Amino acid sequence: MQSILITGGTVFVSKYVAEYFVKQGNQVCVLNRNSRKQPAGATLIQADRHSLGDVLKGKSFDAIIDVSAYTAEDVTHLLDSGVSFREYVFISSSAVYPETASQPFLEEGTLGENAFWGSYGTNKIAAEQVLQERVPHAYILRPPYLYGPYNNVYREGFVFDCAIADRKFYLPKDGEMKLQFFHVADLCRLIKVILEQKPNQHIFNVGNEQPVSIREWVQLCYAAAGRQAECVPVYEEPEQRAYFPFYEYEYALDVTRQKQLMPTTIPLKEGLEEAFRWYEQHMDEVNKRPYLSYIDEKIAE
Repeated sequence: MQSILITGGTVFVSKYVAEYFVKQGNQVCVLNRNSRKQPAGATLIQADRHSLGDVLKGKSFDAIIDVSAYTAEDVTHLLDSGVSFREYVFISSSAVYPETASQPFLEEGTLGENAFWGSYGTNKIAAEQVLQERVPHAYILRPPYLYGPYNNVYREGFVFDCAIADRKFYLPKDGEMKLQFFHVADLCRLIKVILEQKPNQHIFNVGNEQPVSIREWVQLCYAAAGRQAECVPVYEEPEQRAYFPFYEYEYALDVTRQKQLMPTTIPLKEGLEEAFRWYEQHMDEVNKRPYLSYIDEKIAE
C-alpha cells in the first residue's frame, strides 16, 4: 500500500485516477476545493491549489500524481507548500509539441508553441520546465486525446448523441484525418507501472500506438451505441470546431517508450463500448456544446 496525493479528484481524469488507485489498495488523498462530489474511498484535503497555506505542510506521500497543474505557478505553489514526497508524476499534454515539428513526435523533440493549442501548450511547457528544475527525478506523461468513463468533454458523447438519435453524421471533409487516443484506464496502468519500476526514462509520450481516422472513430462510436453510422462529408464549412469536437489538426506521438513498460493498450472498440455504457447513465455530467444546432441550421440538408 502506498500513500498517494492526487490533485483534483472530482472531474474526468483526476477522478478516475483517484478511484483507480483506491481500488488498488492505496491510501489516497485528493486535493481540491470540495465543490463537487468526492471520489469514493479517497480522503479530501480541502484547498485551492493557488492558495494552499499550511494545509500540506508536514504531510508526506509516497507519490504525488499531479493531474490539475496547467501552469508553472501551479507546480510552484505545490512544491512550496511544505509537502514531501518520493515520486512525482505530472500529466502534461501532447500540446507541448509545435504543429510544425516532424512527426511522429518524439519525447526529446522540439517543444514550442502550437498554433492550435496556444497558451494551453506553452503553459504546460513552462510547468514541465519548473518541475524538471526542482524535481529532476519527476515523471512527465504527454497524452493525446483521453477518453473513457467520466469524460465530461463533449467528444465521444457528441457522437453517441448522434447515434442514439439515428442522425446522419457530418464528417469534416472525407473523414480521413487521423486522431490518436488513450483510455484513462491505460493512463492509470502506466502510472502504476512507473511507480513500481521507477524507469530511467522520465518523459513519456503515451497513447494508443495506432491513430484512427475520424471516420473509423465515428463508426466505432455508433457501433458502441448499437447503430450503424451514415456519414456525410462536409467540405465547405470554414470552421471544423463549430460542428466537430476536434481541431483540424492531425498529429501522432511515438509511444515506443510506453510500449517498453506496458506493451498493450485497451482496444478502441472495447474502450468506446465502456464509455458508452457510462454515458448512458451520466449524460447530464457532460459539458455539451451546440454542435447539433449548428449542423441543423447550417449544414444538414
